[in-house]
Amino acid sequence: MAGKVIGLGLGPGAQDLMSVRSHRLLQGAKHVAYFRKKGRSGQARKIVDGLLADNVVEYPMEYPVTTEIPFSDPRYNDLLAEFYEECAAHILKLAQSEEVVVLCEGDPFFYGSFMHLHARLIDKAPIEVVPGITGMSACWTATGQPITWGDDVLTVLMSTLPEETLVQRAKESDALVFMKIGRNLPKLRSALTKAGKLDQAWLIERGSMTNQTIQKLSDFEGTAPYFSIVVIHGHGRRP
Repeated sequence: MAGKVIGLGLGPGAQDLMSVRSHRLLQGAKHVAYFRKKGRSGQARKIVDGLLADNVVEYPMEYPVTTEIPFSDPRYNDLLAEFYEECAAHILKLAQSEEVVVLCEGDPFFYGSFMHLHARLIDKAPIEVVPGITGMSACWTATGQPITWGDDVLTVLMSTLPEETLVQRAKESDALVFMKIGRNLPKLRSALTKAGKLDQAWLIERGSMTNQTIQKLSDFEGTAPYFSIVVIHGHGRRP
């Protein structure tokens, strides 16, 4: 096999937070694949706007479903499994003779869709993964405070988890990051209130992007956008 698949970490959103390696591989790319919602350009594609070669061949992979179908619905997993199989098959065919760059927001191995391709291709094609700055790192940096001190325990949680799980984990951990907020915001707010940590929580929208906002979660009103993360800083032992 003359080609390979490259999972390219692009960082949290700002082009100048992309690694030198990612930038170099991106500029030499002939085939570029990326995930997006139907009718959207896709965040990964937005990050690289203006950086691709004029003759690059693009392969947008459009999700067949959104969160309108609950995760618990068997149709959700069935549709996505078929979707990932089709995407992997197309990329594998290209990788027989070409390098295929898969654009990945943040880090490819951190809650990214690329992992579903990686699991299907790992035994069939050479794969290179280039790490990137995660969105959560950009968000806690935006607050101007360290996320952990000394021996603080940091826990990363999906807000899709049951409320009682969020409460328990919030009580047990020193520093916290909550992802996949969206329509789960009321549940997360309730969980942090029960854990006694609502006043410590910060909501960061679109971390590192030009329209970034930072505010206390207790002061926030409205619906959280897709690109939003809640952080709670640790306060461990300091020298």
